[in-house]
Amino acid sequence: MKRDAHYYAILAFCRACGFKKDSAQVIAYASQFVDDAKINLMFIDSSSHIPEHDLVENRSAFFNMATCHSYFRINTFNYEAMVNNTIAFHFVPGCKGENFTKRLRCKEEAPIILDIINDVFLEDDLIKLGIILHAYADSYTHQGFSGMLSKVNDIKNCKAITKEDLGLLYKILHFFAQFGRENYEKLFDRIMPAYGHGQALEFPDIPSLVWSYEFDESGEFNGSYKSVEIDNKERFKRAFNNIRKHLEDYLALHNQYLDCYLGFENFDILMDTLLSEGEDKKREKNWIRLLIEQGLFNTDDLDLITYDDNKWLKEAFRNFDPKIFDDRQVDGVQLADNFSNSNWYGFYRAVKWYKKKFFQYCTKYELSIPH
Repeated sequence: MKRDAHYYAILAFCRACGFKKDSAQVIAYASQFVDDAKINLMFIDSSSHIPEHDLVENRSAFFNMATCHSYFRINTFNYEAMVNNTIAFHFVPGCKGENFTKRLRCKEEAPIILDIINDVFLEDDLIKLGIILHAYADSYTHQGFSGMLSKVNDIKNCKAITKEDLGLLYKILHFFAQFGRENYEKLFDRIMPAYGHGQALEFPDIPSLVWSYEFDESGEFNGSYKSVEIDNKERFKRAFNNIRKHLEDYLALHNQYLDCYLGFENFDILMDTLLSEGEDKKREKNWIRLLIEQGLFNTDDLDLITYDDNKWLKEAFRNFDPKIFDDRQVDGVQLADNFSNSNWYGFYRAVKWYKKKFFQYCTKYELSIPH
């Protein structure tokens, strides 16, 4: 899913379920930040007061807190990133299949993710809730694919059935397909490795799209291809109907986050907005307009509604600079005065918690992943 779902839809569903504005925003921000937290190592300036942290090369640091990485930077295209980021947060394994490779294939309602959700219910931590909702939502749209560079992801004849604006890359590839499908497939394999849903482009994350592809269903990957047709609307509906239930269950256990003055019942309009057509920015604008029109937020809440991917970083670090913090490693970070209570630090600790749980449950379901 994209930001319109991971942030704006989560924000709307949180408010509609009864969460206070600030609480809803923390959950939604944590959910979307999973797609934006690319920094994996920060060395801390020696002058900073240091709370719980890591030691790297005998230096105080924050380490292994990334939840995503750039798929077009060679230095992030490695096993550690695949395991700790892509598999753990975006392609949670379904644990079904006759071999290790197949068991890594993502499935909705997989046992690992359900166990982590049950653990989150016991935690008074909105950031942990937001993180698991991201992984949970992605398990619906990314199902069938693996977070590892794998033959599982080597598909063919991927095509859109409904008409959508699918972007420049799809138009270029579609142009080459006119000159022969075989040449198209060869070109596609060269420029798009079998990693995640890369060979399916952004198709799984477009809420209104119906599309199809062929995958090798044999145990030995011997070329026995099966065709499947995917209706993204059905997947998004199932995901958010269940997300609504999880939010209501969490709020019932943690009613300190309940807005007693909010009564909202028109969930159909939320679902219609979730499944609306149009490019990414248009869908985000639709959400902003709906949040205000439906009284979930006010016009003077725009700073609270609008997503800024640097918001938590700016609040947590005195020397934040988007140019410097746009890398896998950042040196000499200076902690803000209230750093220990910052949302970024809460996210750092929640990610550590989530990764520990994830690998623990992988082992429980006989999926031992070296990490």
